[in-house]
Amino acid sequence: MAPNSMVFAVLLVGSLAVFVWGALRRASLVTLGQKDDRFDAIGTRVREMLLYAFGQKRVLAKPFGINHFVIFWSFLVLAIANTEFILHGVFSGIRLSLLPDPVYLPLILLLDLVSLLALVAVVVAMVRRLVAPPYPEARTLDAFFILSLIAILMLAFFGINAARMHGAEEGATAHAAGWMPISSLFAGLISAASAPGVYNLAWWAHAAALLIFICYLPNSKHLHILTAIPNCFFKRLDRPNTQPREEFTAGAQFGVNSPARFTWKDLLDSFSCTECGRCQNVCPAGLTGKPLNPRGVIHELKLNLLENGPALKRGEKASKPLIGTASEGSVSEEAIWSCTTCGACMEVCPVFIEQMPKIVQLRRHLVEMEAKFPDELLNLFENIEGRSNPWGIAPGERVKWSTLMDVKPFEQGKTEYLFYVGCAGSFDSRNKHVTVALAQLLDKAGVSWGILGKDEKCCGDSLRRLGNEYAFDRLAKENVETLRQRGVKKVITQCPHCFSTLKNDYRQYGLELEVIHHSELLRDLIASGKLRINRPASELGQTVLHDSCYLGRHNGVYEAPRQAIAAATGAAPAEMARTKDGAFCCGAGGGRMWLEEREGSRINVTRVQEALATHPQTICTACPYCMTMFEDGLKDVKAGNVKVKDIAEVVAEAVLRPAP
Repeated sequence: MAPNSMVFAVLLVGSLAVFVWGALRRASLVTLGQKDDRFDAIGTRVREMLLYAFGQKRVLAKPFGINHFVIFWSFLVLAIANTEFILHGVFSGIRLSLLPDPVYLPLILLLDLVSLLALVAVVVAMVRRLVAPPYPEARTLDAFFILSLIAILMLAFFGINAARMHGAEEGATAHAAGWMPISSLFAGLISAASAPGVYNLAWWAHAAALLIFICYLPNSKHLHILTAIPNCFFKRLDRPNTQPREEFTAGAQFGVNSPARFTWKDLLDSFSCTECGRCQNVCPAGLTGKPLNPRGVIHELKLNLLENGPALKRGEKASKPLIGTASEGSVSEEAIWSCTTCGACMEVCPVFIEQMPKIVQLRRHLVEMEAKFPDELLNLFENIEGRSNPWGIAPGERVKWSTLMDVKPFEQGKTEYLFYVGCAGSFDSRNKHVTVALAQLLDKAGVSWGILGKDEKCCGDSLRRLGNEYAFDRLAKENVETLRQRGVKKVITQCPHCFSTLKNDYRQYGLELEVIHHSELLRDLIASGKLRINRPASELGQTVLHDSCYLGRHNGVYEAPRQAIAAATGAAPAEMARTKDGAFCCGAGGGRMWLEEREGSRINVTRVQEALATHPQTICTACPYCMTMFEDGLKDVKAGNVKVKDIAEVVAEAVLRPAP
């Protein structure tokens, strides 16, 4: 059948109607979400969108990303050819050949070559899905169907142009053949007699593939072609190191148990997921056999929204629970409690989906609305609420670490830095050694510092990440009031969780502090000469550094610990296979420090084995939680010959001992 403008126009209108219906339906579901101001800093957002959506920066961070980059940009460039095809199909007089030759000829050369690149990239993507998929579930009919449509479009493009070179279409310009090398090769495969038939077949194959694609796009996961770009525009401009506050008023709902309780950006996330699997391939919980899959959480949110959306729009209750058993459209409680809030999923997502904050919101609902949480957390919550520390130890015990030292309280107007010791540094027997080492180094450097003593309370990090926002809110207000009354402006912490909470979370309560982690301070004190290396701590042997998630990914501190270790030992620490922004979690974040791992293998053991692969004598940490997890992990794998040292202990070895 020869191309028919009337038939094609009718099919086009029908396809566009299906496209608009599907797109508007999903857009209306996004509007169910709560308010979220993502329209600030427009200039910055445009720049980020150009860099990450069009520049594909995160996509290209992985070797196979170049293939997606080729498909993405081929899609954009070939939009010219597809637009011409549609217009020519309805109005036969419209064609690219009407353009002046200086524009037309280079343009068709570009389209010809880009079509070949797209075809090759599609074939490579198909082979990869078959042979080495990014994750086991990636071999889907949906993926192969869309790739097949793209391949048909490319082959039909070459077929149409090849037939035109044999004069199959009136008005086609024969002199363009020299500018279409790939189409010319196809032209050599057909005869002049067969050209009209080839043209008709290729034209309708192209039309069918294009119209099916238009219909299918908004009603499949490939809607991300449209939503990923705005999702990059609306990305968080800061690091994911805090959570939104809640207003505790009578009758209020807390947390999220329905799609409509999420923000509109959260719902846009669900339609923007490319299902590339990068998040699940870095998730410490998922990789060690826990039921959490960050990609799955976003997927279940989308399915739940699609199922419950119409009822929610009518003001009715949702029929499908968002939190439930591990079934389509529901996220299991086991998955929700498996998250370490390490942020690795958000670090690698090419379209800036915010998986981890959604999990915390689900936890809030379970804790605050249903009082459903793992049994171990009952003691934790009671201890922190009753005695302001996770172990429930008497507040007066906070200063016992300083028994043999002359430690002064912080005095407004006299003391420069508050040393916020933290619960682990105050009560944990192993981490008390770190506290003492840091205190001695501060004295050695002549730093003006003091402590709150028994008036110091837990910062509340675990409460907030575990979803007990009510208890965190009360504790944060008490701490903020104390810090204001004492006139604290500068704070030193040895715990990244305290560091992040004081620096980021308390800002929501109007408290602006200059918070410095001890690795940064020690690095600076060495560089300024206030701490002098008397004897490099070479007896520590080969060192390797573990990046704390809350110091690194959450706050961007990577180099300070490395520089402090290098200065103290005379050699840079070794790097694990997964390091810096790609570092694997120790397993203690997100309140998991206080929970047992009952499924799969232990996260800390996995990380310890990765550290041991570098053959270290000393594993260096900059976090009390990481310290505990590594020491426990070394016992599990019976590697007692390897030591675990905090940055402060490493520096103390080099500074506090007399020179030889």
